[in-house]
Amino acid sequence: MSGYTDKTWTGLRLDIDGHTAIVTLSNPPANTFTRDSLSALRDLVRALNADREIYALVVTGEGEKFFSAGADLKQFADGDKALAREAARRFGEAFETLSAFRGVSIAAINGYAMGGGLECALACDLRIIEEQAQVALPEATVGLLPCAGGTQNLPRLVGEGWAKRMILLGERVDAPTALRIGLVEEVVGKGEAKTRALEWAHKATKQSPTSVAACKALVQATRTQSHATALVGEREAFVDLFDTADQIEGVAAFLEKRAPQWKNA
Repeated sequence: MSGYTDKTWTGLRLDIDGHTAIVTLSNPPANTFTRDSLSALRDLVRALNADREIYALVVTGEGEKFFSAGADLKQFADGDKALAREAARRFGEAFETLSAFRGVSIAAINGYAMGGGLECALACDLRIIEEQAQVALPEATVGLLPCAGGTQNLPRLVGEGWAKRMILLGERVDAPTALRIGLVEEVVGKGEAKTRALEWAHKATKQSPTSVAACKALVQATRTQSHATALVGEREAFVDLFDTADQIEGVAAFLEKRAPQWKNA
Protein backbone atom coordinates (compact mmCIF):
# COMPACT_ATOMS: atom_id res chain seq x y z
CA MET A 1 0.00 0.00 0.00
CA SER A 2 1.32 3.44 -0.93
CA GLY A 3 2.30 6.08 1.62
CA TYR A 4 -0.92 8.10 1.41
CA THR A 5 -2.23 6.29 4.51
CA ASP A 6 0.52 7.90 6.59
CA LYS A 7 -0.25 11.45 5.44
CA THR A 8 -2.33 14.03 7.27
CA TRP A 9 -5.27 15.15 5.12
CA THR A 10 -6.55 18.63 6.04
CA GLY A 11 -10.11 18.48 7.36
CA LEU A 12 -10.35 14.74 6.74
CA ARG A 13 -9.67 11.51 8.57
CA LEU A 14 -8.78 8.33 6.68
CA ASP A 15 -9.30 4.77 7.87
CA ILE A 16 -8.85 1.55 5.89
CA ASP A 17 -11.06 -1.48 6.55
CA GLY A 18 -10.03 -4.32 4.25
CA HIS A 19 -10.74 -3.17 0.70
CA THR A 20 -12.78 -0.17 1.91
CA ALA A 21 -11.54 3.36 2.58
CA ILE A 22 -13.49 5.42 5.13
CA VAL A 23 -13.14 9.18 4.74
CA THR A 24 -14.55 11.19 7.64
CA LEU A 25 -15.21 14.90 7.11
CA SER A 26 -13.59 16.38 10.19
CA ASN A 27 -13.74 20.14 10.67
CA PRO A 28 -15.71 20.89 13.87
CA PRO A 29 -18.23 22.10 14.68
CA ALA A 30 -20.08 21.70 11.33
CA ASN A 31 -17.51 19.87 9.16
CA THR A 32 -17.45 22.78 6.73
CA PHE A 33 -15.22 22.63 3.67
CA THR A 34 -12.24 24.92 3.21
CA ARG A 35 -10.06 25.44 0.15
CA ASP A 36 -7.42 23.24 1.76
CA SER A 37 -9.79 20.43 2.72
CA LEU A 38 -11.30 20.41 -0.78
CA SER A 39 -7.83 20.07 -2.30
CA ALA A 40 -7.10 17.34 0.24
CA LEU A 41 -10.28 15.46 -0.73
CA ARG A 42 -9.37 15.68 -4.40
CA ASP A 43 -5.84 14.40 -3.79
CA LEU A 44 -6.96 11.68 -1.38
CA VAL A 45 -9.54 10.25 -3.80
CA ARG A 46 -6.88 10.25 -6.52
CA ALA A 47 -4.58 8.30 -4.21
CA LEU A 48 -7.37 5.84 -3.38
CA ASN A 49 -8.05 5.43 -7.08
CA ALA A 50 -4.41 4.51 -7.64
CA ASP A 51 -4.44 1.88 -4.87
CA ARG A 52 -5.61 -1.33 -6.53
CA GLU A 53 -6.44 -2.80 -3.10
CA ILE A 54 -9.22 -0.25 -2.53
CA TYR A 55 -12.58 -1.29 -4.00
CA ALA A 56 -15.06 0.89 -2.07
CA LEU A 57 -15.21 4.29 -0.39
CA VAL A 58 -17.42 5.44 2.48
CA VAL A 59 -17.77 9.17 3.21
CA THR A 60 -19.27 10.32 6.52
CA GLY A 61 -19.15 13.22 8.95
CA GLU A 62 -17.52 13.51 12.36
CA GLY A 63 -19.79 13.79 15.37
CA GLU A 64 -23.54 13.35 15.73
CA LYS A 65 -24.98 16.57 14.31
CA PHE A 66 -23.38 17.26 10.93
CA PHE A 67 -22.40 15.35 7.82
CA SER A 68 -21.25 18.71 6.48
CA ALA A 69 -22.71 22.22 6.43
CA GLY A 70 -20.89 22.92 3.15
CA ALA A 71 -18.80 26.01 2.50
CA ASP A 72 -17.68 28.32 5.29
CA LEU A 73 -19.54 31.51 4.32
CA LYS A 74 -17.04 33.71 6.13
CA GLN A 75 -14.73 33.38 3.12
CA PHE A 76 -17.34 35.09 0.90
CA ALA A 77 -18.17 37.97 3.26
CA ASP A 78 -16.09 40.59 1.41
CA GLY A 79 -17.46 39.78 -2.06
CA ASP A 80 -14.07 38.85 -3.54
CA LYS A 81 -14.78 37.38 -7.01
CA ALA A 82 -11.29 35.89 -7.41
CA LEU A 83 -11.74 34.03 -4.14
CA ALA A 84 -15.21 32.90 -5.22
CA ARG A 85 -13.83 31.59 -8.52
CA GLU A 86 -11.10 29.66 -6.75
CA ALA A 87 -13.52 28.20 -4.19
CA ALA A 88 -15.94 27.11 -6.92
CA ARG A 89 -13.10 25.50 -8.86
CA ARG A 90 -11.90 23.60 -5.80
CA PHE A 91 -15.40 22.39 -4.99
CA GLY A 92 -15.82 21.22 -8.56
CA GLU A 93 -12.46 19.46 -8.69
CA ALA A 94 -13.05 17.67 -5.38
CA PHE A 95 -16.55 16.38 -6.10
CA GLU A 96 -15.92 15.57 -9.77
CA THR A 97 -12.92 13.51 -8.67
CA LEU A 98 -15.14 11.81 -6.09
CA SER A 99 -17.77 11.08 -8.73
CA ALA A 100 -15.09 9.57 -11.00
CA PHE A 101 -13.76 7.20 -8.30
CA ARG A 102 -13.62 3.81 -10.03
CA GLY A 103 -15.09 1.85 -7.12
CA VAL A 104 -18.37 2.10 -5.23
CA SER A 105 -18.73 5.30 -3.16
CA ILE A 106 -21.30 5.51 -0.37
CA ALA A 107 -22.31 8.61 1.58
CA ALA A 108 -23.25 7.83 5.19
CA ILE A 109 -25.28 10.96 6.00
CA ASN A 110 -25.07 11.07 9.79
CA GLY A 111 -26.54 14.54 10.27
CA TYR A 112 -27.22 17.81 8.48
CA ALA A 113 -25.97 17.81 4.87
CA MET A 114 -26.33 21.38 3.68
CA GLY A 115 -25.15 23.08 0.50
CA GLY A 116 -21.76 21.70 -0.42
CA GLY A 117 -22.30 18.97 2.16
CA LEU A 118 -25.26 17.63 0.19
CA GLU A 119 -23.34 18.13 -3.06
CA CYS A 120 -20.60 15.90 -1.65
CA ALA A 121 -23.19 13.19 -0.97
CA LEU A 122 -24.66 13.69 -4.45
CA ALA A 123 -21.22 12.98 -5.93
CA CYS A 124 -21.28 9.51 -4.36
CA ASP A 125 -22.90 6.48 -5.97
CA LEU A 126 -25.22 5.68 -3.07
CA ARG A 127 -26.57 7.52 -0.05
CA ILE A 128 -27.71 6.27 3.37
CA ILE A 129 -29.33 8.78 5.74
CA GLU A 130 -30.00 8.60 9.46
CA GLU A 131 -33.58 9.17 10.57
CA GLN A 132 -32.87 12.49 12.32
CA ALA A 133 -30.80 14.00 9.49
CA GLN A 134 -31.92 16.72 7.09
CA VAL A 135 -30.58 17.83 3.72
CA ALA A 136 -30.87 21.09 1.78
CA LEU A 137 -29.35 23.32 -0.88
CA PRO A 138 -29.97 26.71 0.76
CA GLU A 139 -27.45 28.77 -1.26
CA ALA A 140 -30.04 31.08 -2.82
CA THR A 141 -31.12 32.05 0.72
CA VAL A 142 -27.78 33.85 1.11
CA GLY A 143 -27.49 35.20 -2.44
CA LEU A 144 -25.46 32.32 -3.85
CA LEU A 145 -26.17 29.14 -5.80
CA PRO A 146 -25.06 25.49 -5.63
CA CYS A 147 -21.82 25.52 -7.67
CA ALA A 148 -20.47 22.03 -6.92
CA GLY A 149 -22.86 19.97 -9.02
CA GLY A 150 -26.06 20.57 -7.09
CA THR A 151 -28.10 22.05 -9.93
CA GLN A 152 -27.04 19.16 -12.20
CA ASN A 153 -26.88 16.09 -9.95
CA LEU A 154 -29.98 16.69 -7.82
CA PRO A 155 -32.49 16.80 -10.74
CA ARG A 156 -31.06 13.53 -12.08
CA LEU A 157 -31.97 11.82 -8.82
CA VAL A 158 -35.23 13.46 -7.80
CA GLY A 159 -36.56 15.10 -10.98
CA GLU A 160 -36.84 18.75 -11.84
CA GLY A 161 -39.82 19.49 -9.61
CA TRP A 162 -38.29 18.43 -6.31
CA ALA A 163 -34.92 19.89 -7.31
CA LYS A 164 -36.63 23.23 -7.82
CA ARG A 165 -38.46 22.96 -4.50
CA MET A 166 -35.13 22.46 -2.74
CA ILE A 167 -33.04 24.94 -4.74
CA LEU A 168 -35.54 27.70 -5.61
CA LEU A 169 -37.61 27.58 -2.42
CA GLY A 170 -34.79 26.56 -0.08
CA GLU A 171 -36.82 23.66 1.35
CA ARG A 172 -35.16 21.34 3.83
CA VAL A 173 -35.87 17.66 3.26
CA ASP A 174 -36.11 15.19 6.12
CA ALA A 175 -35.00 11.56 5.94
CA PRO A 176 -38.37 9.94 5.05
CA THR A 177 -38.94 12.50 2.30
CA ALA A 178 -35.41 12.02 0.99
CA LEU A 179 -36.12 8.31 0.64
CA ARG A 180 -39.52 8.86 -0.96
CA ILE A 181 -38.21 11.19 -3.66
CA GLY A 182 -35.17 9.04 -4.47
CA LEU A 183 -32.54 11.33 -2.99
CA VAL A 184 -31.25 8.50 -0.78
CA GLU A 185 -31.43 4.71 -1.03
CA GLU A 186 -32.05 3.87 2.63
CA VAL A 187 -32.98 5.38 6.01
CA VAL A 188 -31.40 3.97 9.18
CA GLY A 189 -31.53 4.80 12.88
CA LYS A 190 -29.41 7.45 14.53
CA GLY A 191 -25.74 6.48 14.61
CA GLU A 192 -26.22 3.58 12.19
CA ALA A 193 -25.34 5.11 8.80
CA LYS A 194 -21.64 4.31 8.85
CA THR A 195 -22.22 0.70 9.90
CA ARG A 196 -24.80 0.22 7.15
CA ALA A 197 -22.50 1.87 4.61
CA LEU A 198 -19.71 -0.54 5.56
CA GLU A 199 -22.12 -3.45 5.07
CA TRP A 200 -22.86 -2.16 1.56
CA ALA A 201 -19.15 -1.64 0.92
CA HIS A 202 -18.51 -5.25 1.93
CA LYS A 203 -21.11 -6.35 -0.61
CA ALA A 204 -19.32 -4.26 -3.22
CA THR A 205 -15.96 -5.87 -2.48
CA LYS A 206 -17.44 -9.27 -3.35
CA GLN A 207 -18.03 -8.00 -6.88
CA SER A 208 -15.23 -7.98 -9.43
CA PRO A 209 -13.60 -4.54 -9.05
CA THR A 210 -12.82 -4.39 -12.77
CA SER A 211 -16.47 -5.16 -13.55
CA VAL A 212 -17.65 -2.55 -11.05
CA ALA A 213 -15.45 0.14 -12.59
CA ALA A 214 -16.74 -0.67 -16.08
CA CYS A 215 -20.38 -0.83 -14.96
CA LYS A 216 -20.14 2.45 -13.07
CA ALA A 217 -18.69 4.23 -16.10
CA LEU A 218 -21.49 2.85 -18.28
CA VAL A 219 -24.25 3.86 -15.86
CA GLN A 220 -22.83 7.37 -15.57
CA ALA A 221 -22.56 7.58 -19.38
CA THR A 222 -26.36 7.71 -19.48
CA ARG A 223 -26.02 11.32 -18.31
CA THR A 224 -24.38 12.47 -21.54
CA GLN A 225 -24.35 9.78 -24.23
CA SER A 226 -27.18 8.81 -26.52
CA HIS A 227 -28.87 5.49 -25.83
CA ALA A 228 -27.60 3.99 -29.08
CA THR A 229 -24.00 5.05 -28.45
CA ALA A 230 -24.05 3.73 -24.90
CA LEU A 231 -25.39 0.36 -26.02
CA VAL A 232 -22.41 -0.02 -28.35
CA GLY A 233 -20.09 1.00 -25.50
CA GLU A 234 -21.73 -1.56 -23.22
CA ARG A 235 -21.00 -4.41 -25.62
CA GLU A 236 -17.42 -3.24 -26.17
CA ALA A 237 -16.83 -2.99 -22.41
CA PHE A 238 -18.14 -6.54 -21.99
CA VAL A 239 -15.62 -7.84 -24.50
CA ASP A 240 -12.80 -5.76 -22.95
CA LEU A 241 -13.32 -7.58 -19.64
CA PHE A 242 -11.96 -10.71 -21.34
CA ASP A 243 -8.54 -9.03 -21.20
CA THR A 244 -8.69 -9.01 -17.39
CA ALA A 245 -7.51 -11.50 -14.80
CA ASP A 246 -10.70 -10.91 -12.83
CA GLN A 247 -12.88 -12.23 -15.67
CA ILE A 248 -10.88 -15.45 -15.82
CA GLU A 249 -10.95 -15.79 -12.04
CA GLY A 250 -14.64 -14.98 -11.74
CA VAL A 251 -15.80 -17.59 -14.21
CA ALA A 252 -13.35 -20.19 -12.85
CA ALA A 253 -14.47 -19.59 -9.26
CA PHE A 254 -18.13 -19.99 -10.24
CA LEU A 255 -17.48 -23.24 -12.08
CA GLU A 256 -15.30 -24.53 -9.22
CA LYS A 257 -17.92 -23.47 -6.62
CA ARG A 258 -15.52 -21.31 -4.59
CA ALA A 259 -15.22 -17.65 -3.66
CA PRO A 260 -13.26 -15.62 -6.22
CA GLN A 261 -9.95 -13.98 -5.33
CA TRP A 262 -9.99 -10.67 -7.13
CA LYS A 263 -6.82 -8.98 -8.41
CA ASN A 264 -8.39 -5.73 -9.64
CA ALA A 265 -6.51 -6.39 -12.87
